[in-house]
Amino acid sequence: MRILVLNGPNLNMLGVREPDIYGRRTYADLVSFVKETAVRLRVEAEVRQSNHEGELVGWIQQALGTADAIVINPAAYTHTSVAILDALKAVALPAVETHLSDVSAREPFRRVSYAGMACLKTFAGLGFEGYARAMEYLVDFADGMV
Repeated sequence: MRILVLNGPNLNMLGVREPDIYGRRTYADLVSFVKETAVRLRVEAEVRQSNHEGELVGWIQQALGTADAIVINPAAYTHTSVAILDALKAVALPAVETHLSDVSAREPFRRVSYAGMACLKTFAGLGFEGYARAMEYLVDFADGMV
């Protein structure tokens, strides 16, 4: 199984950006965590990050025929990007949304997720573990267990 793991804007600043919310671990730590999770689950994971909405849309579109599933943390685009929603719907790959923080407990504008409307499930507020849970869910989904 091939899982494309996409990260949106400012996730490259992990460890620096608002550590009380996002923690002190870095983006490199996140990539290592995802890769280690992939090994444990016996899947392939490609991890990408962009601060540009169009690049994320392009990667989602390119996943058609090259990936079996998508884990996406759209970050700030969660609450604004119909383009990401439409791209996820267009490729129709199983997708799971994840967020490091509990977006439902933050500012009211963060409680609407456009990307989540095209996802099977959302894991929020679990830090890096949310990525592992998302990948596990997709493996179980592929195996018909959920």
